[in-house]
Amino acid sequence: MTGVPASAAGGTGRAPAPGGKLGAAAVNQASLWNIANILTMIRLVLVPGFVMLLFADGGYDPGMRAWAWAAFAVAMITDIFDGHLARTYNLVTDFGKIADPIADKAIMGAGLIGLSLLGDLPWWVTGVILFRELGITLMRFWVIRHGVIPASRGGKLKTLAQGTATGMYVLALTGPLATLRFWVMAVAVVLTVVTGLDYVRQAMVLRRKGLAAQRSAGGSAS
Repeated sequence: MTGVPASAAGGTGRAPAPGGKLGAAAVNQASLWNIANILTMIRLVLVPGFVMLLFADGGYDPGMRAWAWAAFAVAMITDIFDGHLARTYNLVTDFGKIADPIADKAIMGAGLIGLSLLGDLPWWVTGVILFRELGITLMRFWVIRHGVIPASRGGKLKTLAQGTATGMYVLALTGPLATLRFWVMAVAVVLTVVTGLDYVRQAMVLRRKGLAAQRSAGGSAS
């Protein structure tokens, strides 16, 4: 018993066909709760937890910093898997398109800003990385009507280097490992700048081709 009168179903007493608009809407609504989106939501929830762990006991307790690293590592791992699952199993949704990049920037930004506030990471490093990430995101929206700038291999290496370096800074490392994390972060900064400039170049080329195509289409139409 559904409690829905037969007249509400068009007077036939039958439920709407699965292929109808109501069925499609139900499928689209259910698709929000797919595994890829759930991983993205987990990453968003981990951000405030990570910040609390990072600053616990003044931010200098090695045990709490280890827990903060664990939260950061889980967030970065979900970043790897949610996009792969969404593309592989056709789980791409409007929510995922918006929430995924927000979650990415949120966890990385929280880590960098938190480390700079604690005095563990120079502010200029945080500034360079965040300026690049936000700038490229805005640039993607700027040229999206002309096309999509695909993620490059350099961009993926940049993300890996940033995540590894930031995670190493979250841990209370000393000695050779503390020296190693400095060089890993240096590599991350270099990749951040180089790939950022490459994205700018791609955006300019894409926009120029898009404008040329529009002019050509306008000329042929007249």
